[in-house]
Amino acid sequence: MAASTPRPLSLAPDVDRDMGGEAERTTSGSWRGITERPWWPWLTRGVALAFFAVVAWLIVRQARTVDWPAVWQALLALPASVLAVAGALALASHCTYGTFDLIGRHCIGHRLSRTTTLGIAMTSYPFTLNLGSLIGGVGVRYRLYERRGVNPGTIGQVVGTSILTNWVGYLLLAAVLAWLWQLPTVAGWTVELWQWRLGGTVLGCLPVAYVVLCAIRAGRALTLRGHEFPLPRWPVALWQVAVSATNWMLMGAALWTVLQGEVSYAAALATVLLGAVAGLVLRVPAGLGVLEAVGVALLAHGALGQDKVLAALLAYRALYYFLPLVLAAVAFGVAELRWRRSEAADDSKN
Repeated sequence: MAASTPRPLSLAPDVDRDMGGEAERTTSGSWRGITERPWWPWLTRGVALAFFAVVAWLIVRQARTVDWPAVWQALLALPASVLAVAGALALASHCTYGTFDLIGRHCIGHRLSRTTTLGIAMTSYPFTLNLGSLIGGVGVRYRLYERRGVNPGTIGQVVGTSILTNWVGYLLLAAVLAWLWQLPTVAGWTVELWQWRLGGTVLGCLPVAYVVLCAIRAGRALTLRGHEFPLPRWPVALWQVAVSATNWMLMGAALWTVLQGEVSYAAALATVLLGAVAGLVLRVPAGLGVLEAVGVALLAHGALGQDKVLAALLAYRALYYFLPLVLAAVAFGVAELRWRRSEAADDSKN
């Protein structure tokens, strides 16, 4: 029997892997090289500035078509009792949002009291709403926690838990809303009912998947790329979804109140939900002009004209955004003053 000829050893797989790894490193290196160029920050800032300029131009263009004297008259015509109820709902929403950090306290286990944790969350929230997450969620919140001895890693986990809590309830409400309310035709653009409901169903699967993941992990942290993300047990995860949904529903109720029931509650809630996403995508501080544009597009029809819708939205903005910001700024200023006096007293003793 003839001896079999040995097959030559093939190095192709190793060569391919080496070439693939080299190509990946080259691509990664070239991209990193671009981002490290001196002109890269100026390019990104220029693109962002141009984007904001376009958005601002569109808002100003839309604002020029508004009968502002009529809006002002509609705003003055809002009953004081309506504003009082809407203000109470806004306060309830801010208090509810403050409990998000209590969930983070439960999951992470820092030692600040519940009252202090609630106060920090409620102080930073108006800054986040009006000035963006970088100032409110990071700057103010980090400073208030750090002043009380909480380390940056723990603060980051608390903030992350709060953000997660905020959006799991949002997704659930968006899913329910898709089955209770149909998006109207906006600027000739229409979404089919089945598409609208399918999108909502997909969104609704995300909070369900989160609760299932928490049930599977049974309180064990999830590790991704060397970073640990604490997960609560499933009853706490359910509480996250419930308290977040309650917060968004209170926001919708506040807007529906200043609209004096002339639209359905579902339409008012949809305005809040869609306005929040639009403001997040466009990165306009406080969603200024964005929420108003969304509200006019969704709510202005028939007897409820553009002037009444804008008046209601401006009242809602004043009660939910601006007034809490004033109170939060005072609270933050008082806290800073106390800390500075405490530091000065300690220095004098030393």
